[in-house]
Amino acid sequence: MRLPRYVPLVATALLALAASGPQAAQADAPSAAHCAHQEHARVPGAEFQRRACLDDLTTAGLAGTAYTDTADQAGLTAQGTHRASGVPGVQIDGYFRDDSRTNTTHGWNHDAQFVLRMPDRWNGGLVVTAAPGNRKQYATDVAIADRVLAQGYAYAATDKGNTGPNFYRDGDRPGDAVAEWNARTTQLTLAAKKAVALRYGHAPRRTYMTGISNAGYLTRWQLENRPELYDGGVDWEGVLWTAEGPNLFTSLPTAVAYGQGGADADDMYAAGFARGSEFLWPYHQKVYWGLTQKAYRAEFDPSYDPACPGASTGSTTDEILAPCASDAAYDYAARPAPVHRAVARVALTGRVGKPLLTLQGDLDTLLPIATDASVYARMTDAQGRGRLHRTYTIQGGTHTDGLYDSHPGLLRPILPCYRDAFDTLTRWVESGTRPPADRTVGRPASGDVVNSCSVRTS
Repeated sequence: MRLPRYVPLVATALLALAASGPQAAQADAPSAAHCAHQEHARVPGAEFQRRACLDDLTTAGLAGTAYTDTADQAGLTAQGTHRASGVPGVQIDGYFRDDSRTNTTHGWNHDAQFVLRMPDRWNGGLVVTAAPGNRKQYATDVAIADRVLAQGYAYAATDKGNTGPNFYRDGDRPGDAVAEWNARTTQLTLAAKKAVALRYGHAPRRTYMTGISNAGYLTRWQLENRPELYDGGVDWEGVLWTAEGPNLFTSLPTAVAYGQGGADADDMYAAGFARGSEFLWPYHQKVYWGLTQKAYRAEFDPSYDPACPGASTGSTTDEILAPCASDAAYDYAARPAPVHRAVARVALTGRVGKPLLTLQGDLDTLLPIATDASVYARMTDAQGRGRLHRTYTIQGGTHTDGLYDSHPGLLRPILPCYRDAFDTLTRWVESGTRPPADRTVGRPASGDVVNSCSVRTS
């Protein structure tokens, strides 16, 4: 890991990506009017970048090409999700200087990778995001990029500087890998603003930060610590990190213990897991709880169990996903002060400096809403920032929309509510239309729940 220096750097490489496939056209092709004058498009400070002028920047045009990664988007959206298409423009892929190698995309074997997309018809805005979970820069192309590009926004996403279940190996001190996520997001925001100015002739008039899960955390952190860079944000089920709790370590050990037979349903409810979410527990036990617990414990508390250092423990998928036996007994409150200081390095405060909307499902079974969004709402109120923050609880929503396809009678996707929330945020910022107060968005008994939602109605 090499953290960025926030001074403009001259890019050391700029390659025009040759045409490949029906979606690509050379940047200087005289027959492609939308490619005119786009040779100026570049990302200042990138160590390497390559540019392509594309007939369609959305996944409808990019699927099956090197300009997106559909495998990394798996599970984030429900089947039947409406997708925009037909957005021509310029895409720049590249990376910033870094010394870690967890991201193998494009065969670059280099972290701090990013994607920047700039549509021909620009509305003057920029949307910045980062990978959810420990995915890579194309992860939210369907969930976020397609629609905002169709609305005319430029779009930038980062891999956060480290990827995969062994992300915690990046850095020298506990907490370094997560701290890098914040720095890389700031780095990309600054660079994308300059790139947009080079492409269109002026800086973006509005810049919005947004993201899912870990990138929801990053949205909160950026609006708390770098509010001058943004006009507002939408946090979709962001992870809550606080030094003394709650955080992942105050709920996941109980879930791990439940999976090992050392806790019962009442213990789960006491830890914050919602009544009514029991049908989701077996899946999360198999896929999420164990891997998440041991990987983040290895990031912030690597000395806890030297025999089980983290997600690298195990050679099969089942072994990697499984928790360590010791994780069920993990007691964050009793851990030594250096562990709490490591978490404090990346902790949230609630002191948001720009308008923020938070969405979370009431059946989130990875990050219980009782220990996450509800707590963060109280934190913003305690800091006197409640006027800048709204929380919308999505009835029947869970952490990944893809689970709706397995439980359509019990769940609803959050994505359509997120899209409406984004529009609600932009009206708040740009025209002063105040959003509704905190509320629960009910699950409708009928209709197209995959593509329709309004956060303005209960």
